[in-house]
Amino acid sequence: MNYLIDTNILVIYVRDTDLTRRLEENLRLLTGRNNLVISVVSIGEIKSIAKQNKWGEKRVRRLIEILNQFLIADINVEDIIESYSEIDTYSQGKLEGKATSFTSRNMGKNDLWIAATASTLNLELITTDKDFDHLNEDYLQLKRIDLSEYSNEKY
Repeated sequence: MNYLIDTNILVIYVRDTDLTRRLEENLRLLTGRNNLVISVVSIGEIKSIAKQNKWGEKRVRRLIEILNQFLIADINVEDIIESYSEIDTYSQGKLEGKATSFTSRNMGKNDLWIAATASTLNLELITTDKDFDHLNEDYLQLKRIDLSEYSNEKY
């Protein structure tokens, strides 16, 4: 399968806990059978998380090992930029000719870039984040992971 992995899934994999193993048993992302893509935005996010939480050498090494299994999608691409602007306008309920069944959604700017990347590259987005739900099937294919099905752990 062709997947774009959201930052929150990457964090779970880097932590390498029982939750990680249960998630991998189900998703089988790192088997080598999938085309895994990560947005350059997620790399910035996870490096910030690492610095803020003072990750040690072992965890940073694990992050590098995992990132080496991904293709990295840049956002400096005209189609992704256009998709960003359309998804943001749609999320605000202001996209001309496209009625919405939800109230205005204020998505984080990083989430908008990630959604635009998944949409443009036609990749299924894997996330734990509900902020993408309103885009499912209109702009992207979404596989939202409910962590309560795996554990009571917070990540």
